[in-house]
Amino acid sequence: MPDLAVVAPGAWLSSAGATFLLIALAEFGDKSQLVCMTLAARHRGLPVVLGAVAAFAILNLLAVLFGAAVAAWLPEWFVTLAVAVLFTVFGISALRFEDEEEVEEVEEKPGHGIFATTFLMIFLAEFGDKTQIAVAGMGSAADASATWVGATLALASTSLLGVFAGRRLLNHLPLKWIHRISGVFFLLLALLATLRLLGLV
Repeated sequence: MPDLAVVAPGAWLSSAGATFLLIALAEFGDKSQLVCMTLAARHRGLPVVLGAVAAFAILNLLAVLFGAAVAAWLPEWFVTLAVAVLFTVFGISALRFEDEEEVEEVEEKPGHGIFATTFLMIFLAEFGDKTQIAVAGMGSAADASATWVGATLALASTSLLGVFAGRRLLNHLPLKWIHRISGVFFLLLALLATLRLLGLV
């Protein structure tokens, strides 16, 4: 388990980069990005982006704090095993993604500013979602600050894409293959955790 108090810059950047790549691939085309696209089609993009980023920043902070706390109280072998199982489940789920999966209807809440509307919709939709659980898992096995920065930048990027790229561009991208790449990456991380558990790395 890495020392969260002293982490080399190279290791920190590596953890942040791995988190960014994993979360960006996992969230691409997911409901939070489609929420941003739907709201941005009717409102200015900036408050939508700011509301989404604020929600993700808080969700990721809660996730990494929970992950770090779990890592501090539970045996290292148990945390590593839990991460391996978690990432295996997420990997298989991503590999089974189908383009035909229906996207939930997004209804804007009346009486709120668009920033508050976006914040509430993203926060409620993503609280306890697979992405937040994955961030908690990574926060338990890597540097918490690197995990938070990588995950928040990844989710901010997918939100920006949702706002500015538009539904037409997203619909022409091969979401099935993006989710499959995400699934393979999850499984590779699960394999790495298993090898660590066995003392092979």
